[in-house]
Amino acid sequence: MKIFRTALLVAISAAALAGCGADEAPSEADSVTISDGWIKSVDTGMTAGFAEIRNDGAEQVRVVSASTPVAPMMELHEVVPSADGSMKMQPKEGGFTVAADDTTVLAPGGDHLMLMNVTDPLTPGTDTDITLTFEDGSSTTFTAQVRDFAGAQENYSG
Repeated sequence: MKIFRTALLVAISAAALAGCGADEAPSEADSVTISDGWIKSVDTGMTAGFAEIRNDGAEQVRVVSASTPVAPMMELHEVVPSADGSMKMQPKEGGFTVAADDTTVLAPGGDHLMLMNVTDPLTPGTDTDITLTFEDGSSTTFTAQVRDFAGAQENYSG
């Protein structure tokens, strides 16, 4: 009888533990997939990273920061017209929002990831990881290929 009670207690405990977390909402990172990640090649200084961020979840997600081992500093940027009509890039207040069941494209001339203080050359054909952090604290990492690209010569507004 003692063995039966012990077995029953173990079974009940296992069932209770299996239910723990079943009602937890998925993190923002759980609903996101990243595709076509790439970085503009550069010898040193600043460059930009791009990708498509797909949110398959039922709620919007917000990217609030990014990091990579090839740059000590990254910012989320947007490109906007300046008073003189030229295009300038600046930090994107609030980060990148990706609506539910939608895709946000980070592209030259638009929203992008700004890699700053790059000290070693980023040469075409090499890969590096980029980690995106979301508003809820979750994160996801994707691989970005370094590519030659002559466009996107906007001014930085500081």
